[in-house]
Amino acid sequence: MSGDLMVLHALRCVGFASVERLAEATGLPEADVESELIDLAVTGLVTYELGLFRAWGLTDAGRAAAAKRVSDELDTAGARQAVAAAFDDFLVLNPELLDLCGAWQTRVVDGVTTANDHTDAAYDGRVLDLFADFHRRADGVCADLAAALPRFSRYRDRLTGAITRARHGDLGYLTDRLDSYHTVWCQLHEDLLVTLGIPRY
Repeated sequence: MSGDLMVLHALRCVGFASVERLAEATGLPEADVESELIDLAVTGLVTYELGLFRAWGLTDAGRAAAAKRVSDELDTAGARQAVAAAFDDFLVLNPELLDLCGAWQTRVVDGVTTANDHTDAAYDGRVLDLFADFHRRADGVCADLAAALPRFSRYRDRLTGAITRARHGDLGYLTDRLDSYHTVWCQLHEDLLVTLGIPRY
């Protein structure tokens, strides 16, 4: 995937984003991302919003161009069947990940669901262990996707990085950061829908 398509597609999956966030998503240097964004803006495919978020986003033309180019990439690689099969496996895992995120963010105390304040190390440790077990299975799906289309390897790296940081004590990498495990998983979900041309609803 070319640099301009990587940036265009990342915007489609991430939504409005800063140069820094797009660099994290694509793995490209920030200077390269900014250069691609400027070129894409000149052609009318992206725009920079000066409001509260001060972020880059797709125009309608950019959204259409991203969808067509990603579909063409999939068919040129002959990877549609493999990606569709991996997506089926992703969908089996997806509810489990959502349940794990819920267990990390809330817990039941005396029959009442409350926010998890992370003061119970034993509870958090059990949930972390479940996340690690989940990741071992999710990594197999990501490996299948990366074998079908190399650009999916970026998700494998980002998910592994997030769970590793969480296991080493930086707990925000599970659900609370823009580059958390949960956020990257959601971006992968969006990417698979876009790549396969499946409407979200």
